[in-house]
Amino acid sequence: MSLSQAEIAIKPSKLEKAGVLSFLGKTLYYVILTIVTLIIFVPLFVVVFAAFKTSPELAATSPFALPKSWSFHNFAVAFEKANMLVGLINSLSVTVSSVIINAILGAMTAFVLNRFNFRFKKTIFLLFIVASVVPAYTTEVARFQTIKSLGLYNTLFAPLIIYAGTDLMQIFIYLQFIEKISKQLDESALLDGASYFRIFRSILFPLLLPATATLAIIKAVDIMNDMYIPYLYMPSKKLSTLSTALMTFVGERATYWNELAAAIILVMLPTILIYLVLRKFIFAGLMDGAMKE
Repeated sequence: MSLSQAEIAIKPSKLEKAGVLSFLGKTLYYVILTIVTLIIFVPLFVVVFAAFKTSPELAATSPFALPKSWSFHNFAVAFEKANMLVGLINSLSVTVSSVIINAILGAMTAFVLNRFNFRFKKTIFLLFIVASVVPAYTTEVARFQTIKSLGLYNTLFAPLIIYAGTDLMQIFIYLQFIEKISKQLDESALLDGASYFRIFRSILFPLLLPATATLAIIKAVDIMNDMYIPYLYMPSKKLSTLSTALMTFVGERATYWNELAAAIILVMLPTILIYLVLRKFIFAGLMDGAMKE
């Protein structure tokens, strides 16, 4: 057999192996994707089914069994019992205020770090990195004492101050956008007599609106879903948020699972609506920051 004939005989074998590996890779991909989908959606289906069942039906049937009658009674009870309207107002108040302050602080911080050279610039970057690595719960005692010493405990200002602080991800995304904005715009404005604050307000911040919209949506969803900070810093019932209102259905002696499931769906609705309406801004902002020239 000549050398060329041997190569022809070997090539089909290599192609078959490559095809087998490709098939196994795709199979593994779909298996993992199916497992992840089930992990996400199975608990959601259980909650939805439980929300439409009565207490006796919930105790007598399987969690995966469909409700016999799709009644909205649990939703009405959950809305009234947990005072969801007050929770919605408090959640929106904290979320809107925190997101606005957070966006301004984050953009201003990124502007300073990008446009100015000063002595402790690298130290500030390092502090942001350390803050993102250190678990927040390890500093909770110090943070709680600080909030209480300021007289903000059990007020809406306590979570507002905590949420308003900027983080590393926010700084990084803003810096990606600012890097693409020419410094000649700043220099031209300075020659015209504009201050640095005027440059930031009138020139830079409007160009950062795609990044601001993206970060604001992500931040808003995160705040709306958070239970830990509102429950710890605002224990008063009149200051309950949508997430902490769920604790109404959990007691020492009994838990009303069907009402709790209905309340969970009610709490999820604002976040889902925010995402569905504004999701295009999330992807557009991230892609614009990555591809903008």
